[in-house]
Parts: sequence; structure tokens; C-alpha cells
Amino acid sequence: MSAPPSLRGPLEWTLAWRFLRGGQSRLLQGTARAALLATGLGVTAMVIAMALMTGYQEDLERKLSSGNAAVLAIPLGANSAEGPTAVEAQALLAALPDVDRVTPVVLGQGILGSAADRSGSEVTVRGVDADVGAFTAGEEQLATGPDGVPGVVLGADLARRLQVAEGEVLRLVALTFQGGRARFRYQSLRFTGTFATGFSEFDNAWLLVDREVAAQLYGQEAGAMMFEVEPRELRLASPVAAAAEEVLGPGYLVTDWLDLNQGLFTALRLQKLMLFLVLGLIVLVSTFNVASTLVISVRDRMREIGVLGALGLDRRRLRRLFLLYGMFLGSLGVLGGVALGWSAAWILDTFELIRFDAEVAAIYFINAVRFHVRLVDVAAIVGFALVVNLLACALPAWAAARVDPSTALRYE
Repeated sequence: MSAPPSLRGPLEWTLAWRFLRGGQSRLLQGTARAALLATGLGVTAMVIAMALMTGYQEDLERKLSSGNAAVLAIPLGANSAEGPTAVEAQALLAALPDVDRVTPVVLGQGILGSAADRSGSEVTVRGVDADVGAFTAGEEQLATGPDGVPGVVLGADLARRLQVAEGEVLRLVALTFQGGRARFRYQSLRFTGTFATGFSEFDNAWLLVDREVAAQLYGQEAGAMMFEVEPRELRLASPVAAAAEEVLGPGYLVTDWLDLNQGLFTALRLQKLMLFLVLGLIVLVSTFNVASTLVISVRDRMREIGVLGALGLDRRRLRRLFLLYGMFLGSLGVLGGVALGWSAAWILDTFELIRFDAEVAAIYFINAVRFHVRLVDVAAIVGFALVVNLLACALPAWAAARVDPSTALRYE
């Protein structure tokens, strides 16, 4: 005669599943629901937190690498005379394998004032060619008008703070160095438009002008003129930087975006690890609810334990039975928490529900918080939750296996 459907499969698995589905004790049902809820909420918090940290780090990586270029080659003043000229350097960099584009840029610092804000704001001046690089501007936006005033494109937050109107003439005070001394140069610029990257540091303090205009302001001093090298893939930045350093020689400083922001990303990785451990305490505490459920289940099913022992179920299999019961209970909570956390992260990311104003964005560098759930993070969360759940269930399962069948059959 074949076994009934409810008893097919390994005995311990079948009985553990029946224990989870059944239960006549209201106390047992209440503690089981509390264990499910606590585990689910703990895992939900971990999934959302890891998605936030991953999304934040990836957003920073993408914006920093696009704004500052993946690889930078900077002439070193007097030492640059020992190496290739600017034209030769650009040709050498463009000939490197895995290089997609080489862009000459001029960077400088200054103060930009408007009619509404005559005291001005500190700005980073970026001299670019029209429609080249991460910060693009049309040729007509950067062109010099009939009155001899060049066009300028401002970061969206910078334009808002200066309260500029389109076509307004702004005053730029450029800080330069000649012979080791600071010098100031003045330039009128006509406001022609804005750009927005979503990265606060750029949108709040950067402006774009024609590269020739910037070169006239800042000259060829070390650090003003540089080459931005864009590899075909971002992961190739370090090998491309090493190759560029070899062909350019000691006259150029070559660095990549990872070196420039190494401290920031190291801090973010450490913060993510600490957040994982701190939120893991929630899951750790929730496992005590699972252990409590297991203890109540052992007492509630004492006679059943006695019957199983009398029928020949040895202590090892009885211990495995209650371990499986606890693991089933914990696994349901973990899976529910993953589903809820993943859904919440998707909603928060898709609709950008967490946004910052300009003042707060200046602190966190971004205007909106992005959430990205990675499978490796989910696997780490699930693995951690299941391991601590297994450890919490070990003691009650061991206690159940130590019950004497004759004593259990007389239990009231």
C-alpha cells in the first residue's frame, strides 16, 4: 500500500512541513506569526539599506568618472619640456589601445558674479570644445557674440543661485599664477544656458566656456591645460592610465578616477559593511522569536514526540525534524523580506521618491537617492539570515531530541 500524499518524501521534511502548517495552540500560532514578521522586517531593512548603498556608490562612480574623465594626463610645468608637446601628447594618447577619445580641456578657479549677486560665487571654470565630453554645450552657446563677449553655460544650481536671466552678462574673476604669484584676470561672459548632471558638485559650481577663452585666461601653467582620456570601457581606466604614463614620460602626471577618489570609495565600502553588520543585529534578534516558537512547539507537541520516539524515530532524526521546522519558518520570513525589500527598492528608485534640495545635495553630492539591488548582496543577506536562524534553532532542537519517549507519553 502506497503512503498517503502527505507522508511522501523524507519523513523529517514531511513532518516539519506539517508542523508548520498545523498547530492547534493559539500561542504557537501567535509566536510563529511574530517570528515570520520579525525576520521579514529585518531582512527587508537589510535589502533596502544594501540597495541604497550600492545605488549611491554606483551613481557616484558614474558621475565622477564622466565629469572628471576616467584618465587624466596633466603637464608638469617645467618638466613637460622634457616630454612630448601638447600636439604630440594628444596623438600618442589617441594611439593607445582601448582608448575611445582624447579631449584637451582647460580647468581653472574663479569667482562669478551677476546683477542679482554681485559678491559672486566660487566656481570651477571648464574650457571645452563644443559638443565634446561629458559636459556638452552647443557651438552657438559657447561662441563669442558680435560685442566680443563669449558665451557661458552654467550648472543648473549655480544659475539658480546667481538668479541669472538668459542673455545676461556676467563677470568672472579668474585666479591664475604667474612666477609663483597669484594674479587676477577679468572676463565678461554672456549667459546662454544651463546643464544638469545630477551631481551636486558639478551643477552647483561648474561653468563651461570655449577652450580658447579659458586658455587665454589661465595660460599654459601646470594644471590648467590637461588631457581627458576616455577608455572604451570604464574598467579599463587603470590599464590605460599605466600605458599613458609609459608613453608620456616624466613630463606628465597621469592618474585615473579611481586614484582620485580612492579615499571616498574606501569609506563607502567600509560604511556599507558596517551598515550590513548593524542591520544584521535586527535579523539576529528576530531569530530569538524563531527559537521561542521552536521551544513552544516542543512543549506543545510533547506527546507527538513521545509517539515518534516509541515508533523508532531516533534522536538524530528527531533533532533534524525540529531543525527543519525552524529553518522552514525562518526561510519563509527571509523570502518574504527579500520580496518586500526588493519591491520597495524598485519603487523608491523608479519614482525617485527621495530627493534633496540644493543645500542637502551639496553634502551628499547627489540630487536623488538611487537604489540598486544586486544579487550578490541578496545572497549575502539570505546566507547570513539562514545561518543565524540555524544557530538559533540548534538548542531547542537538541532539547527536543533529549526528551525521553516514556516521559513524553505521560506529559499533560
